[in-house]
Amino acid sequence: MRGRKGPATDELTPEQARLQKGAIEFAQAELGQEMRERDHSHEFDREGWNKCAKFGVLGMPVPAEHGGLGLGLTDLIAVMEGLGYGTTDLGLLFSMHAHMWTNVIPILEFGTPEQQDRYLPKLCGGEWIGANAASEPDAGSDIYGLRTHAEKRGDSYVLNGAKIYVTNAQVADVFLTYATVNPELGALGITAFIVDRSTPGVSITKPMEKMGLRTSPMGEVVFEDCEIPASQLLGREGRGVQAFECSMEWERGCILAGCLGAMQRQLERSIAHAQQRKQFGQPIGKFQAVANRIADMKVRLDTCRPLVYRIGRLKDGAKNARAEAAIAKLHVSESFVTSSIDAMRIFGGYGYMVEQEIERELRDAMGGVFYSGTSDIQRNIIARSLGL
Repeated sequence: MRGRKGPATDELTPEQARLQKGAIEFAQAELGQEMRERDHSHEFDREGWNKCAKFGVLGMPVPAEHGGLGLGLTDLIAVMEGLGYGTTDLGLLFSMHAHMWTNVIPILEFGTPEQQDRYLPKLCGGEWIGANAASEPDAGSDIYGLRTHAEKRGDSYVLNGAKIYVTNAQVADVFLTYATVNPELGALGITAFIVDRSTPGVSITKPMEKMGLRTSPMGEVVFEDCEIPASQLLGREGRGVQAFECSMEWERGCILAGCLGAMQRQLERSIAHAQQRKQFGQPIGKFQAVANRIADMKVRLDTCRPLVYRIGRLKDGAKNARAEAAIAKLHVSESFVTSSIDAMRIFGGYGYMVEQEIERELRDAMGGVFYSGTSDIQRNIIARSLGL
């Protein structure tokens, strides 16, 4: 990589490389301003969101007839990698992923024509923001143990329950939520619903402060005698597991695409610092301990990229990628944390200071081992795919 900056293009077609280059230039020019202040105040960049929507990111994998660009998932991964390289606002990218994979894709895959016509153009255009109301106080990794209940009353369902860790909660216009119509049925009772924020009985109780990804809002959502028409059911009653698993497969495989770009940027900063910082009469990169850490960062990055792009190729080929998505999620999330710690050590005391923005990347990276299923959950999925 001597003399070259930016993500590698060996996984990309010429058109994808062009899209990625455009995303890098867009992000460098338009995103990530005043990040230290917004990170400190937990401020969501709605202006940046609107710019990303205008750039076309939010609708890239959606057909043009629904307001999208009709491009492939591999195209979007290339763009998200470029955005991750071009901006340090990983919280904004996280919010975009939550919006696309847990709202846009399930509605595209399971929605009725009426639901698609109503929601997709506004979600793709950024006018509306989507949120995933799935996790509960007693239903995190055991998501199908949820207690939010949906009671059928005539042509409506009445929802009662509470959701936590809802990304985009404070800014969302639409919640894709899951409730059980019969707890005794277990997973077969889970049903998916599209709930508008303006629906009576929906309330956002309080913001949740996080260690990292602070520019992505998170909160608790309560449904209290929330009556929604049966036309808002996504798919069929008792088939919510299908929508949830679909969204998780897309999300786990793609949500860390931006982290690839961040890891590349992190690597380049570490190399530059190791070349410029001198101790004991020589650049610190001449010390084997520092050089080895940088070498390890490069190895992690080069093993992560193919795993993420494999998901794009599989999904573009209409193939199942459940195990592959779990492998990518596990390896990339853990690698990003380890490389962030290495970057902190390379920068030493400078890296520990907020002004260098190294410590924030470590805080942001830590979320990856928890969201979209913890690392241990990914290991369980991989093990099951091997017949264990």
